[in-house]
Amino acid sequence: MFADAARPEARFNAALAGMLGAIAALLFSHGRLTPYDNYVLLADAMLHGRLWIDPQWPGPQIDAVLADGHRYIVNDPVPALLILPLVALVGTRANETLLACLLCGVATGAAWALLERLGVTSRVAIWLIVFLLAGTDLLWCSMLGDVWFVAQTSAVAFTLLALCELAGARRGLLVAVFFALALGSRFTLVMALPVIAWWVWDGFLARERRPRALNAFALTLVPFFMLWIAYNEARWHVPWDAGHTIFYHQDPFMGSPAGSPFGIGNVPVELWSFFVAWPLWHAQAPYLEPLTSGTALWFTSPALLLALVARTPRLLVLALWCATLLVALPSLLYYANGGAQFGMRHALDFEPFLLALMGLAARDGLAAGWRVLIAWSAAAGVWGCWYWNTFLRPGNL
Repeated sequence: MFADAARPEARFNAALAGMLGAIAALLFSHGRLTPYDNYVLLADAMLHGRLWIDPQWPGPQIDAVLADGHRYIVNDPVPALLILPLVALVGTRANETLLACLLCGVATGAAWALLERLGVTSRVAIWLIVFLLAGTDLLWCSMLGDVWFVAQTSAVAFTLLALCELAGARRGLLVAVFFALALGSRFTLVMALPVIAWWVWDGFLARERRPRALNAFALTLVPFFMLWIAYNEARWHVPWDAGHTIFYHQDPFMGSPAGSPFGIGNVPVELWSFFVAWPLWHAQAPYLEPLTSGTALWFTSPALLLALVARTPRLLVLALWCATLLVALPSLLYYANGGAQFGMRHALDFEPFLLALMGLAARDGLAAGWRVLIAWSAAAGVWGCWYWNTFLRPGNL
């Protein structure tokens, strides 16, 4: 039922998929050097022994909050650590978009390896990889490389690596490292922690309880959470990440001077953004215009419906849906739907789990109807990238 991931051919195919994914992102990026290079600024600050970016702060166009007289980057720090060696070499001229494109390659390579381990044939895997790359916001986020978007690409890459390890050797230490890097890119993924831990202990593709693997997983995560607490204490003087709450209080457009950025009252707007919002139609070229505040998944990624067809292994399917819903919850409660974007970029937080479900659903082949939906999704994604490059972010911006 499930493929042997140790075959040289499987490793070659995954490497090839990763290379092609990175090349595609690089081609669409057009050599872009993003002006929203928060992670470059954070890496530069770290190299100078501090966490604030005051000397390099370009102004309010980037998400940097004021706390104790200093400006701090709000976004989760792993992409800054990844680009730190390049910043050490060339300083703040380092290209954050390049990092996003390389992580896009990691994501597509890991996705191919995961699909092969799920027993998906190469022909079907090609369709699903095309969907992941262009039918979701992965390509769009990667070609821009803005702070918010490189974080999304990084989270997808490391979540898929964690799932790939779970579907393979299931070494607790490696699962923990990959999952910690995903958390350090988009902390919303912490919601999947119980499911990930259960998979480490009880099994992913085959049920086999491994207490030692779970112990290794837990012990490896301990220093990560200790560093996370120390990082928050250094910035906000509390053990949790208060950055987004501070940003919400300082946001002059959608925020509030008091309260939490998370609330039940935000759910209707989020549900509209995820499932209803449609693009605008015009009588003149280019005729179709994506909403800059987000376009619903029914238009950009209708092939996600394939995930609903997955039935077996029953326990794995249920667990993947649990992980999907848990990770989606913070986005549904958040006061902002992702800002200026094509599609709904917050869906990338849980789409690795949906990709696994799509793989399980397609192990016996992919019917023509599903191929049409994948083709639609990919075409919509390429069109979104083209629209942004042509009308909203032309040139090296």
